[in-house]
Amino acid sequence: MTILLYDLVPTDTQRPFSPHCWKARMALAHKGLDYRAVPTRFIEVPKVEGGISKTVPVIRDGKRVVADSFAIALYLEDAYPERPTLFGGDGGKAMARFVERWSQTQLHPFLGSAALMEIYRLQDEENGVYFRESREERYGKTLEAVGAERDTHLAAFRKKLVPLRSMLEYQPFIGGERPLFADYIVFGALQWVRVTSTYEFLQSGDPILPWFERCLDLHGGVGRATPAAA
Repeated sequence: MTILLYDLVPTDTQRPFSPHCWKARMALAHKGLDYRAVPTRFIEVPKVEGGISKTVPVIRDGKRVVADSFAIALYLEDAYPERPTLFGGDGGKAMARFVERWSQTQLHPFLGSAALMEIYRLQDEENGVYFRESREERYGKTLEAVGAERDTHLAAFRKKLVPLRSMLEYQPFIGGERPLFADYIVFGALQWVRVTSTYEFLQSGDPILPWFERCLDLHGGVGRATPAAA
């Protein structure tokens, strides 16, 4: 049975952009499972599967409905143990928890604020109103004011990636010789801004870029199939 993936999209339904939905999408592809993306805009999220979650991704696998990207990965690992592992055991799950916290506390705040105006411009009128109101309440200032600060914080953001750069000197993926869910966590964050923004988050020659390119090509190029922002 085909799994349903409720996936956040802007006006162009062919441009899924949520970092968390990308984690789920990559996890499904890693497991080699058949799935169908259900394009979901911001204001449609509360209606997904009877309002099971305030956010996406959400998947439906037969009678089972699971929300949250990490919970989805854990579910897929348990439900399909015969397929390629997402964690490589309990140690891999613990490592992925750390990477998840690192990504959401150190990477997401800058990535989300730096791409804020570009994400806004991708929405239709109704979703744009929701996005502006909710984000301006969150940040306590206008979208324009938030976006105007990105150059000031860029160097500090790049410095936060030093541990990842250093690790990639030893191995091709965060998971080692092969990718694991930990890779998809960081990939999802960078894919978020690849799809929505033309801002140069990483400098040319950054060792992270070859890793990101490898991730884009994984599983038949599922990541690369969504083009970068033009």
